[in-house]
Amino acid sequence: MSPAPMPGIPDRSFNAACGHLATKLGISLAAARRRVEILAAKEGLRDTAAKLALAQRLLEETRASGLDRGQLFDGQLRSVGEDDLFMIED
Repeated sequence: MSPAPMPGIPDRSFNAACGHLATKLGISLAAARRRVEILAAKEGLRDTAAKLALAQRLLEETRASGLDRGQLFDGQLRSVGEDDLFMIED
């Protein structure tokens, strides 16, 4: 049985676009890349240039929505930390 082929090294600009998307969404780079890869598969996109365009489109859509999930998450953590019943330490 021959070993499975290794996946190709992703394009640097694709990684950068996914990194910007991850930052804006407040998720990991791997989660952002997975999100782009899943959408690319649904849309039938296979080449790196099309995936890069998709990542950039998702980033623009996220920016246009005006919702900064990182700030939203920070706000939720602050509100939980101010709760009288919230235990910081055991």
